[in-house]
Amino acid sequence: MQLVSPLFLVLLIVLPSLIFVLRWFRKQAIVPVVHFSDFRQGFAAGIQQMRETFSVKVLPTLSILRFIVLALLIFTLARPQLTQSQERKFAEGIDILLVLDISESMRAEDFKGVNRIQIAKSVINDFLSHRENDRIGSVIFAGESFTLCPLTLDYSVLIELLRDVEIGQLEDGTAIGDALATATHRLETSESQTKVVILLTDGENNAGSIDPETAATLARSLGIKVYTIGMGKEGGARIPYPDTTFGKRYREVLTYLDEDTLKQIASITGGRYFRATDPQSLQRIYAEIDLFEKTKFAVIRTVDHKELASYILIPAVLLLGIEILLSNTVLRKIP
Repeated sequence: MQLVSPLFLVLLIVLPSLIFVLRWFRKQAIVPVVHFSDFRQGFAAGIQQMRETFSVKVLPTLSILRFIVLALLIFTLARPQLTQSQERKFAEGIDILLVLDISESMRAEDFKGVNRIQIAKSVINDFLSHRENDRIGSVIFAGESFTLCPLTLDYSVLIELLRDVEIGQLEDGTAIGDALATATHRLETSESQTKVVILLTDGENNAGSIDPETAATLARSLGIKVYTIGMGKEGGARIPYPDTTFGKRYREVLTYLDEDTLKQIASITGGRYFRATDPQSLQRIYAEIDLFEKTKFAVIRTVDHKELASYILIPAVLLLGIEILLSNTVLRKIP
């Protein structure tokens, strides 16, 4: 509740003080005309022995009623209002496409004995758990690209599809340009003001029909920002392979990460390039991107004012009527 004209409340102090002063001056101005003798017995003694009636006892109630009426009228002048505010929040979601490399080199176990693809899927799942109100989809690629999941708000479906992704589902190779072009095509019809591609790979573009620079230029023309992530340690990486005699064995394979191309893609589209050499750094990268690309919210606030003066004026009028009725009937004083 609020008061539109709170200065009127000053009258609660001024008026009672003024009434007190006026009464004091009135008493000072009254000069007795007739002096009565101080009768110790007889008529005066009988008056002193008279008991006060109920009407005399409740006579001060009239003054209390008048003060309450006066206070209510002053409070009415202050115009009390009941304020009710409502907020409606509208989410301006972001469209994000996660592009994941599933080529054979992603089998490398240079991330503490766990292969790259498993680490990447785990970190992506954690990234999804921190998003809301964003449409997110996924494209996987090796020697060719494939839309794993179109843009969706149902992250559980995307998580399930990512869980089933395995190396070997697509023809081997690393078609970075084709993967980026596929993601761009998926975002082409998006009406979102913010469109983002997060591309993760551990190799160089050696397959496909579209070169990465061309795909990046196309993405930029559609207002798409691309964050690129190069995964894997420098030098050789242990890649397991099946052996019918000794079971699972490893071979040292020299993997080459084309960082220059990934940096160029990010630069063309206004994104950033990151290098992940262990699970913790990859997790920090996705967390940093999560901070960069936050969902925007528009808040609309509506305020309603309800006047309460009538609810105070009505009892003031009723009490005034009661005071007038009593002062002219049962509590009437004879001058």
